[in-house]
Order: sequence, then structure tokens, then C-alpha cells
Amino acid sequence: MTPNRDAATGLFPVEALTPAVLSATQSSAVLDMIDFQSATVLLHIGVGGIAFSANNKIEVSLTVGDLADGSDAVPVTDLDVVKDGLAPVAIANGIVRSIVAPKAAADIQRIGYIGGKRYMKVTVTFSGAHATGTPIAASVAKMRATLKGVA
Repeated sequence: MTPNRDAATGLFPVEALTPAVLSATQSSAVLDMIDFQSATVLLHIGVGGIAFSANNKIEVSLTVGDLADGSDAVPVTDLDVVKDGLAPVAIANGIVRSIVAPKAAADIQRIGYIGGKRYMKVTVTFSGAHATGTPIAASVAKMRATLKGVA
């Protein structure tokens, strides 16, 4: 097999948020993107524990920076992500997803990161009343390895 045609050798998945039923804000550890040129954040979002609305919502945001301690972290912008039909029209405060409508089915949503920062953090923020939690997990697939054969 030709290595250039094998996606596994240029991809390195890491867990950002462990699967759990959440009802309060959670953040991942700072993830090191060294030796990778892009990433895909995979959000695993279960059936909504509440009826989401503009007041009772979940927002997913990404921050990036160049220091391992996250002290220089800034929110991603439109230039840092590949937007799809689920992304906000304009990325503000690093928010790449807003769940504000009832969610009757689980799904996996993806966000493409193409910015050039070394470190990334995923945060899931709950606003309003969340008496019943929502199953959530996040994985980050580091992609476009600068070195061949990272898998």
C-alpha cells in the first residue's frame, strides 16, 4: 500500500473530553498539536437532557495558543476553522457550535481546525438550567503529520 493513500499514517486521535452525561461546563486539557498541521474535532453529542433554547443552551468553543500552560490562549476565529452547515455564520469568542434547539437524536459533529497554533483546548459551556444532563464527548484527530508514519 502506498503510504500517501493511507489516512491512518497521517492521523493521530486523542481524547479531549471523556464520554459523560454533563450538565455543567467542562474543558479539555491543553492538547499539543506538535508535528501536525491541522485537526478535526469530533463532538459526540447525545439526546438533549433538556429542551434547548436561546437561554438553555450548550456552546462548544475552541481556544488555541503557543504556550503549553495555555496562558496565551485565544479563541479561534473564522480564519482558524473550516465551517460547515452547523457552524455559526461568524465565529465569535471561539464558539464553533451552539445547541439551542431540541435535540431528539444523538450525532457526531465535526469541526475542522486549520490554524497554525501548537496548543488547543475544547470547552463545552452550559448556560441556563440543565437539571438533566446531556451525553457529550470530544475527540481530536490530529491530521496532516509533518513526519510520515505517526500512527
